[in-house]
Amino acid sequence: MTAFKHLLLIISLLFPTVLAAQQSINLGQPQAEFHMARLIYNNGFGPMGRNFAISRRGRGWWAIDYPAAEIHFLDGLSRLSRINVAEDSIHLSIMDDEIFDYPWLFAQQVGQGGWDPKPEEIVRWREYLYRGGFLVVDDFHGPAEWQSFQQAISKIFPARAIVDLSKEDEVFNVLYVLDQLTQIPGRRHLYQAADGTIQAQLRGPQAWRGIYDDNGRLMVAVNYNMDMGDAWEHADDPVYPEPMTALAYRFGLNYVIYAMTH
Repeated sequence: MTAFKHLLLIISLLFPTVLAAQQSINLGQPQAEFHMARLIYNNGFGPMGRNFAISRRGRGWWAIDYPAAEIHFLDGLSRLSRINVAEDSIHLSIMDDEIFDYPWLFAQQVGQGGWDPKPEEIVRWREYLYRGGFLVVDDFHGPAEWQSFQQAISKIFPARAIVDLSKEDEVFNVLYVLDQLTQIPGRRHLYQAADGTIQAQLRGPQAWRGIYDDNGRLMVAVNYNMDMGDAWEHADDPVYPEPMTALAYRFGLNYVIYAMTH
């Protein structure tokens, strides 16, 4: 027996829960009552790994606000609710078998990243969402990126409408009453006006949209011309407006509570 194997045997006898926990992590099983999943999506723009496009930060657009967004939001979710929350997100493609263990899925920059579901992914998307999965699409802007998203989602649901959500929709009342659907800007959209105040200039008006199933359950929540992930990411940035971060936390909590109760 090698020295390494001998060490593993001793650890397994003395600390069996350590190895059990490590095995659970390797299997991709959720580590808490709520374990956020971040979508890795294929597109065809680049040669790396699963063929994902590369952002200015040298990584996939799907990971644009990671890890700071998760660090702040998941800590806030734990503080502001009684949900047992995993400390970090897991990163999965729709084709990963573990995807069905994670019913709350966060997708970012689907316009810049060129999200384009392949035929086998389309089948899996329908199964995931019809079985109770909840997809939040965030941080895409302008008519060209909307068209890109619309083309992609219509492959999954060609006969389902993308509808505008209003303040009366249940998702905006399930925990916090969000009766003002205020636009949430990204950090890059901010500038200092002549009077010294911080203002935002985005690429069009905001739209809170979604796709429902036949039973009236919201399956896909769409944050268009908004950047909720940036508001989480820059929660400790003195330049980013605190009211916008607070609002982004409330929307995030409502999305989580809605998904866990529907």
